[in-house]
Amino acid sequence: MDNRQLNFSHLLYLTAHHWRLAVNRRLKDLGMSQASWVAVSAIAQPLSQSELAQELGVESATLVPLLNRLVDLGLVERVKTERDKRKRLLIATAKGLEVYQQVKTVADELREEILTAITPDEQQQTQRVLEKLLREVEKK
Repeated sequence: MDNRQLNFSHLLYLTAHHWRLAVNRRLKDLGMSQASWVAVSAIAQPLSQSELAQELGVESATLVPLLNRLVDLGLVERVKTERDKRKRLLIATAKGLEVYQQVKTVADELREEILTAITPDEQQQTQRVLEKLLREVEKK
């Protein structure tokens, strides 16, 4: 692998990492992190823990501490289903949806600030490239 390819991968990683850190800094006053916010936003439509894990791209067991924290904060509930008593759906509470809206506003503002660094055409091209790379990586 040549230097350009390593630099591209490294830049892609660093961009995602620093974006996440910037979101976390902005959300600190709301008592949330990007991981918490993404989980609550995904749960806005009821999901099982395994479905949420798939949505977030993590192992189901990895979610347990995060979900326990969200339940303790009153943002998410685990609800038994009628069809399968062993399965529990994760549902955002009214408080969780309210916090989600607050966090979404902060995250949307940050995204707009960051994206002013590139033109709308560059944004569209970047999105197309990232979507293409994601499709390719998902095949592997």
